Amino acid sequence: MKPNVGCIDRILRVTLGLALIALAATGTVGWWGWLGAIPLVTGLIRFCPVYPLLGFKTCSTGSCEQKK
Repeated sequence: MKPNVGCIDRILRVTLGLALIALAATGTVGWWGWLGAIPLVTGLIRFCPVYPLLGFKTCSTGSCEQKK
């Protein structure tokens, strides 16, 4: 899998995912808060499976990219 999630997108996904999971764990929101695992995982692995289907990519050759 080639990374397609950029640096800012990644930060937002991880932050949103952690916030939703925390809210679900404390009972503030319902079961749907556990769906925060999806943006969390996609942010951590830097790949969103929906982006290729839409022809979308937020990463570029910047400082956040991992060189292989």
